[in-house]
Amino acid sequence: MANTINEAAIKKLKMIITVVDRSKAEFYLDTFSQFEVNFQMVTGGKGTAHSEMLEMLGLSEHKAVILSVVREDMVTPIMKCLEDKFETIRKGKGIAIAVPLSGVIGVSMYQFLSNNKLGRED
Repeated sequence: MANTINEAAIKKLKMIITVVDRSKAEFYLDTFSQFEVNFQMVTGGKGTAHSEMLEMLGLSEHKAVILSVVREDMVTPIMKCLEDKFETIRKGKGIAIAVPLSGVIGVSMYQFLSNNKLGRED
């Protein structure tokens, strides 16, 4: 029975999608690591606004899109931390949203994504 997971211990997972300047991607990846996030993926992003408009607003054309899978109970502390960073870090502005994941197949995958070591033999 070492591989069974207590139903009460299962937490729902969410994906936080964060869009920041490419130059700040590593900084935000490090920020997420404080919250025991096991899965993050970064991809490039480019908006649809014209270069002239972005320049006028002082925004960069090149963005990093960070996809992070987190336990639902960690969303509020992570979002509060991001809000603080967006307001205080020079050129560190960004946006972040959290969306629910409807399901994860496999106990091992869930344990990895949720940083949940229940059911593992040490």
